[in-house]
Amino acid sequence: MTAKPQATPARTANADDGEVVVATQSLSKVYRDFWGREKVRALKALDLEVRRGEVFGLLGPNGSGKTTTMKLLLGLLFPTRGKALVFGREATDVAKNERIGYLPEESYLYRFLNAEETLDFYGRLFDMPAATRRQRAAELIEKVGLGWAKRRPLKEYSKGMTRRIGLAQALINDPELVLLDEPTSGLDPIGTREMKDLILELKDRGKTVIMCSHLLADVQDVCDRIAILHQGELKELGRVDSLLKVRDVTQIQAAGLSKACEAEVCSVIERHHGELISLDNPTATLEDLFLSIVRDSEARPGKRAGTKGEKARNVDRETPNKAAHAD
Repeated sequence: MTAKPQATPARTANADDGEVVVATQSLSKVYRDFWGREKVRALKALDLEVRRGEVFGLLGPNGSGKTTTMKLLLGLLFPTRGKALVFGREATDVAKNERIGYLPEESYLYRFLNAEETLDFYGRLFDMPAATRRQRAAELIEKVGLGWAKRRPLKEYSKGMTRRIGLAQALINDPELVLLDEPTSGLDPIGTREMKDLILELKDRGKTVIMCSHLLADVQDVCDRIAILHQGELKELGRVDSLLKVRDVTQIQAAGLSKACEAEVCSVIERHHGELISLDNPTATLEDLFLSIVRDSEARPGKRAGTKGEKARNVDRETPNKAAHAD
């Protein structure tokens, strides 16, 4: 992977267009104890649609139901109620998994194998011919930046290196749908940028990506739409650019102005031959939106904390451009 000097803005996608790849209908999951008594209600009547070619983000605090949702989509768990559909099939239909790549939060890899052997092993699980396995493994090892360590056993890999080879194994079958659980966990800033560039490359190739992350700036950089979960409930759903707009504030950006003109309004900008760069609504940060929704949900349990940008309009207007740093 090649480092880029700065983050690439997330591409946008029209959520109303295209084939539905993933759909959940009143999807619910309750964990029970040995005696069958309800222990944890992990997911409550989740309704989502994810369409082909978009990058979709699942956000929420620990215990909000993100990983449970991922496992339900993979068919690793059975829903208590409702449905999870992937490529139009029930998620419990294992035949669909040939079209899916999955990077779990903790990669469970054989530590005595090296990178080439690891990808060859996973390629065999998909009945890939030997020549295809070798070609795919070589391409992916270079793509994730591990060519220099491809023959080292994984037990000698750092956490960041393990995440890279984990992503490579998730892509070995050239999947149509990629599920990423905390994809940038353990990566340094350069590795994080490279991972985000890879996600955007997958989108450009028409792949569908669902990712969950605690790093809100990463989600803001790459996702077209997001769903915010809290205590198993969907609290917000929509396009990132729409949710973050502060609609009752107008922001003007200009270049080439003298200090005497900085305090002037738009008409004065033109009179002093300044360059009007944009006239638009400023945005809040995804971090501000996320925290606002969670706090509102805790203050009003059982109620949905706004829809289609309502929360974005209520974020702190005094600091709409505060940078998000989720370390």
